[in-house]
Amino acid sequence: MLYDLSLHIGYRYEVPASGAHHMLRLLPLSLPDRQRLIAGAVTVTPEPDELATFDDFFRHPTRHAILRAPHEKLDIRMQARVMVQPVSVPADFSPILDRLPQELAETWTLDAESPHHFLGISPRLPRDREIATYARTELKPSMTVRQIAEQLCTRIYRDFKYDPEATTVDSTPAEAFAKTRGVCQDFSHVMIVALRSLGIPAGYVSGFLRTIPPPGKERLEGADAMHAWVRVWCGKLTGWIELDPTNNIPAGTDHIVVGYGRDYSDVAPVIGVLKSYGSHKTDQSVDVIPVKQ
Repeated sequence: MLYDLSLHIGYRYEVPASGAHHMLRLLPLSLPDRQRLIAGAVTVTPEPDELATFDDFFRHPTRHAILRAPHEKLDIRMQARVMVQPVSVPADFSPILDRLPQELAETWTLDAESPHHFLGISPRLPRDREIATYARTELKPSMTVRQIAEQLCTRIYRDFKYDPEATTVDSTPAEAFAKTRGVCQDFSHVMIVALRSLGIPAGYVSGFLRTIPPPGKERLEGADAMHAWVRVWCGKLTGWIELDPTNNIPAGTDHIVVGYGRDYSDVAPVIGVLKSYGSHKTDQSVDVIPVKQ
């Protein structure tokens, strides 16, 4: 599938802000045999006084924008064309859970893809006893790691209600779990905590999801949104797979990857600090448009 993507994030400050530093992770990745970024650009208005680009530890193309002068608003825009290849679903060669520690011990790497980075706690994901108990419910000794991950994906989809009013971007997995509702970020965080409690490496995927309007309805411009799902390490033979607990599906050609990380903090599209006071307003719009070939 070929897609044209556009994203706008706008900030309006009650009192002009100054001395702003922003880290931007917005462009889709190029991934072998998965997706290819054909062209892309990120623009910031007002124009930054300094703009640097680098790849972070998880290989995200990251932009560091500095705005020194006072400004009442900030507009960030991303446009890209990306090709997404069909994701093959291989046979399940993942080990049963008791054999996974041995395969982890035999994995001698600490690069960005290493499962060892995705086993313990991370900035937004502490251990949680209630989520760990939930993860072990219905667990059977004969289940493979992939079967466990797929079961948890289905259970979270079944047990939790999508409710954008229930949580905020700063809500913890424990809060979302207690409410059994939230958004894709919450579903993904709960699933990651659950898998890690079992000793299964799991990480956070940030990206875009093409949405299809109901039959007879036109697609609304700007109605798409950034999305989140989960990647799971299923042993040396299977490697990483990606599951979407919000929709109870494996990631496919409608899922466009922007970044991989331990949790949301590693892949947040905009992280910044600035000098200001008072309130501010934020608006966001996303378009994911299939291109006819």
